[in-house]
Amino acid sequence: MKIAVIGCGAMGSIYAGLLAARGHDVLAIDRDATHVAAINTKGLRLSGASGERSAKLTAREQCPDEPMDLVIISVKARHVRQAAEDSRGLLGPETHVVTIQNGLGSAAQVAEVLGEDRLIVGVAQGFGASRPEAGHAHHNAMKVIRMGAHSRCPRAALEAVCRCFTEAGLETEAVDDVLAVQWEKLICNVAYSAPCAVTGMTVGEVMQDDYMGAVSRMAAMEAWRVARALNVAIDVDDPVTLVRDFASRMPDAKPSVLLDVEAGKPSEVDVINGAVPREARKVALEAPVNATLTALVLTLERRGRVGSRLPNEPNSTWAPDTKE
Repeated sequence: MKIAVIGCGAMGSIYAGLLAARGHDVLAIDRDATHVAAINTKGLRLSGASGERSAKLTAREQCPDEPMDLVIISVKARHVRQAAEDSRGLLGPETHVVTIQNGLGSAAQVAEVLGEDRLIVGVAQGFGASRPEAGHAHHNAMKVIRMGAHSRCPRAALEAVCRCFTEAGLETEAVDDVLAVQWEKLICNVAYSAPCAVTGMTVGEVMQDDYMGAVSRMAAMEAWRVARALNVAIDVDDPVTLVRDFASRMPDAKPSVLLDVEAGKPSEVDVINGAVPREARKVALEAPVNATLTALVLTLERRGRVGSRLPNEPNSTWAPDTKE
């Protein structure tokens, strides 16, 4: 297959490298000129849970006008609409698109730009990756990727994409209700993303801490209650047990929101913890724990980036509920 991966950060590079190693014709697209040059010169090196290997593929900084069989959008949530716009030249009549982001809301943006008939939503669970240097991605864990049709994408196309990923070494499962899967992951993420970011603790440290452990559990409970109020078919009876089990599998992990705050970059907290109060308002509920955590993280980001934020770059699309 001809495959384009838009956004070859840590996870995007893992997808691109494993698919290329499987024999697919992969085009990696990333705005980091140093990373692009390293891939074109030496190949893309993978290490860690996915094995040690070097994959040969082509990398570019911009999307060409060249139809692909499959386009994978693996950028951060704040860049997803622009990535969808940029990918128009990669689409042919039979091209399918997989979008894989944290939190809620990204798939709807891609569907608005590219249409619902070709769109597949991926939810990566229990993964961890980093990019130690240009041209090198390290994989900390190999868990399942669940994929589902956003709306009208044919089931046969979904299953074909899942086979493609699985054959490349990424355990992938087709699901009927991808929204439920997104919420189940969100319950785990809200328990640790913002709590770790505001404290600097690892997942395991938050879970064990007398103070932040309680906050973590309350954040998860809020998300669980909102999902149930929205009639999302989550398969979770006890959210506290869910998030404890999640943390016990990766106690030393640092969530991406913490890593972004440490690096002075804007995080995805507004589509993770910030998604809970936004969704809660749809059913006349409140989510004060997640709203407060989101505000704290955004404040840390703003203070850490004073003087470096681009004039036209919004810090976040999230806004608190100012209703009295």
